[in-house]
Amino acid sequence: MGTSESPSPGPTPREVRQWLKALAGNSQRWINAAVGAGVTAGVATVVQMVLLARIVHLGVIEEASLSDLTYLFTGVVAAIIARAIAQGLQTRFAARSSEQVRKDVRRQLSAHWHHLGPLEIGQSSAGELAREWIDHVEALHGYFARFLPQMMLSVIIPLIILFVVFSLDWLAAIFLLLSAPLIPLFMALVGMGAENLNQQHFETVSRLSGQFLDKVRGITTLQLFGQTEHATSLIQSRSDRYRRITMKTLKVAFLSSAVLEFFSSVAIAVVAMYIGFGLLGYITYGPSVELTLYSGLLILLLAPEFFQPLRTLSQHYHDRAAALGAGSELLTRLQSGPSPSRRAPGLQDMPKDVISLRHVKLSYGQERSVFNDLSLEIRKGACVALSGPSGSGKSSLLHLIAGFARADSGDVAVFGAEPGSFPFGWLGQRGFLVQGSWADNIRLTTPDASDIAIENAIRQVGLGALIDNRPNGIHSQVSEDGQGLSGGQARRLSLARLFVSEYPLILLDEPTAGLDADSELHVLDALHKLTESGRTLVFSTHHQALLALADRILLVTDGEVRDA
Repeated sequence: MGTSESPSPGPTPREVRQWLKALAGNSQRWINAAVGAGVTAGVATVVQMVLLARIVHLGVIEEASLSDLTYLFTGVVAAIIARAIAQGLQTRFAARSSEQVRKDVRRQLSAHWHHLGPLEIGQSSAGELAREWIDHVEALHGYFARFLPQMMLSVIIPLIILFVVFSLDWLAAIFLLLSAPLIPLFMALVGMGAENLNQQHFETVSRLSGQFLDKVRGITTLQLFGQTEHATSLIQSRSDRYRRITMKTLKVAFLSSAVLEFFSSVAIAVVAMYIGFGLLGYITYGPSVELTLYSGLLILLLAPEFFQPLRTLSQHYHDRAAALGAGSELLTRLQSGPSPSRRAPGLQDMPKDVISLRHVKLSYGQERSVFNDLSLEIRKGACVALSGPSGSGKSSLLHLIAGFARADSGDVAVFGAEPGSFPFGWLGQRGFLVQGSWADNIRLTTPDASDIAIENAIRQVGLGALIDNRPNGIHSQVSEDGQGLSGGQARRLSLARLFVSEYPLILLDEPTAGLDADSELHVLDALHKLTESGRTLVFSTHHQALLALADRILLVTDGEVRDA
C-alpha cells in the first residue's frame, strides 16, 4: 500500500516552468500553427510596406501616373487582406492550444481529487478548490494563447525585417540590432518582481475565496454566537490585502510597458534621425550616401514593425507571470497528499471472495495511532456490523475498505483488488443530494435506471407515500440541501440509490444516526432487504436493532478489531 507523506513545501520555480513546458508539449501542433500564421502575417506586413514605399517613390520622384501604380495598390490591398486572414488564423490556433492545455490541467486536477478521496479533499475549502478549477486554470490561457507563440514570433519576424533592412542599409540594420536586446533585458528585470507578485496574488485570492465561502455557509452559526462583526472585519482585512497586491501587480505591469515603450521609441527616433540626415547629405559615412526616398522610407516603415513583436511580447509578459503564479498553486495542489499507490506484491495472493486486511497500520499524524497491526477477513456476502466507542476507529476501518484512506503499511484487498478500484455503495452520516428531480438523484449511480426501477427503489426505503402525494411523482424537484425533506427522508432517498445499483459491496457509516423512529424503521427494513440480495454489507452502528441484523459483529476498540 502507499505510505502517507507529509506535504511538500511547494514546487520550485523551475518545477513550475517544467510543468508548463510539459503542458505545452501536448498542444505543440496548435502552437506551431499559430506561429506559422503569425509569420505569414509578418511577411504580408513586410510586403505591404515595400509596396507602399515603392508607390511613394514612383509617385514623388519618378512622377508616375495613377494608372501605372494600379498594380501596386492592388498588391497593397492583397497584402492587407492576407495579413488580416493570417492574424485571424493565429488567434484561432492559439485559442485551440490554450483550450487543449486547460482541458489537460482539469483532467489532472480531477484525477488527483479522485486519488485523494473525500477525506483528503475535504480538508481543503470548497471555495479554494473552485477557485483553482476555474480562475487558476483560466489564468493559463494568456500564457499558451499569447505569450508562447509571441515569444517565437518576436525572434522570427525581427530577423526577417532585419534581413530586408540590411539589404537596403547595413548601418541602419546595426542600429536596430544594437537596440533590440534592451527590450528583452528590461522585460526580464521587471518580470522578476512580477512573478513574485502574481504568486502572492493567487495565494491571497484563493484564501479569500475559501474564507468568504466558509463564512457564508456558517452565517447562521456566526449569528447565533455573535461573531458576525469579527467575521466581517476578517473578510474586510483580507479583501484589503487582495486590493493592495492587485494594485502592486498593476503598477509593475504599467511600469514595464512604459519602460519598453520608451526604449523602442528612442531606437526608432535614432533610426529616423539617421535616415533624415543621410537624405539631407549631412552623413556621408558608409551606405548613407546611397540612401533614396524608397530605401529611407521603407526603413522608416519597417523600424516600428521591427520592434512591434517585442513590444507585443512585453504586453503579454504579465501573462507569463500570471501563469507562473497560478501554475505554482496548481502544482502545489497536484503534489499534495499521499503519492499514488501501486499494487503491492502481497495483493497477488489475496483471496477473491473476501475483504482482507493484513498487518495494517494506520495513523493520523504523529499524535494519533488508529491501528497498529490489524489483520481481518470478511467473507463475501456477509453482513458485518462494526461496534465500539466513539473515536475507536469504526469509520477509519470503513474508509480503509472504501479506499478513502491509505494504510501507512500493510495490505488491504477487497475481493482480491485494490480498495476503490471498482464501484461500491456508500452511505455516510449525511445524505447527498444534487439540484434536480428525485429521479435525477437516484440516477447518479445508475444513469440507465428506468422510471419503474426508480419508483420501486423509493418505495423500498419507505418514501412511496411521499411521492404519491406529489403531482410530479419521482420527477418532483429537490434542492441540494434537501428543501422539503426531513433529514431522515434525505438519508433514505440517498439509500434508495443502492436498490437500483448492482454493487457487490455496500458500506454504511452510522446509517441510523440522528434519525427519528419512523425513519429508523424504514432504514432497518431497507437494509434487511439488501442483506437478502446476497450483497456484502459492512456498517458501523451503536443501534441495537442494527446489531441484531448483522450475522457478524466486530468490536473496534483500542486499535484492535475482534469478534464480539
